[in-house]
Amino acid sequence: MNGIIVVNKECGYTSHDVVAVLRGVLSQKKIGHTGTLDPDACGVLPVCIGFATKICDYLMVQKKEYVATGRLGITTDTQDIHGTVLSEKPFFVTKDRFLSALSSFVGTIEQLTPMYSARKIDGVKLVDLARRGITIERSKKTVQVYEAECLSFDEASGDYTIRILCQKGTYIRTICNDLGEVLGCGSCMTSLVRTRTGRFCVENSVSIDELRTIRNEGRLSEVLIPIDAMYRGSKPVSLSPEYRKYIANGNPLEPEWLTPIEEPLTGFADVYENLLGDLESASVRVYMEGEFYAIYRKKGRRYVPLQMYHEVDNEKNRKRTENES
Repeated sequence: MNGIIVVNKECGYTSHDVVAVLRGVLSQKKIGHTGTLDPDACGVLPVCIGFATKICDYLMVQKKEYVATGRLGITTDTQDIHGTVLSEKPFFVTKDRFLSALSSFVGTIEQLTPMYSARKIDGVKLVDLARRGITIERSKKTVQVYEAECLSFDEASGDYTIRILCQKGTYIRTICNDLGEVLGCGSCMTSLVRTRTGRFCVENSVSIDELRTIRNEGRLSEVLIPIDAMYRGSKPVSLSPEYRKYIANGNPLEPEWLTPIEEPLTGFADVYENLLGDLESASVRVYMEGEFYAIYRKKGRRYVPLQMYHEVDNEKNRKRTENES
């Protein structure tokens, strides 16, 4: 099985938990996720299966959209409601003032990585140090916030709901915490849902329980997004089987070996996003006997492999396979 399944992660699961469970549900060893989501958060977690794990790095850099709720007046050590309360302050914040503070987070901002995070320093996760009561110095990192929208704000209770569109690596609970600093009263996050990763939306995701049912009913193909759907912007071409040995070895291909074909994909236009940047216009999707094999890009007169989505039959790969067995 090769492709992408958009999982709606439930609270309580780590991203690695989801991968471990799916290995059993799908009877598949080769599975990877495309962006860590905190155990207390839920929502979109695209999971790559089989050869699709090669696309993980491409999907990691897609924009993320979150809907978070928070509360003014409270600061915690974890920056969310589940942590130890460090301070409680009264607040007198109007909606206009809240909107003004929130707008200051749009653009390029700096964040201090929270101690309760999976980031590693010298090979040790910060969260493991934090749980032992250890706080270490961290450098700030630059992140990009594309949109910050207030969905609701209650002046009396200080409860709010915000929508954030950002790049990978942005901590939403840190935005909530820093929002409280700007307003001078403290703030913490109370819930978090990732609603979108790239073009993958929570409305089109499935829970693990739903996936079990779909598997038992033999309908996995209905939720499995094929790898080539992510490369719809690259022209599809067919390679004659007589040149199989060249693509099997990941060798360059001559242009006369490739024949343009009609779009082989039905649907999936809603999940496509250019993952290759400037390389997309010079790249082709290579099919052989109807099966998607690889992405090649033009270099000089010939086409060279950009990413292979089948087992490459060369000495280096054979040695790797022998070591894994």
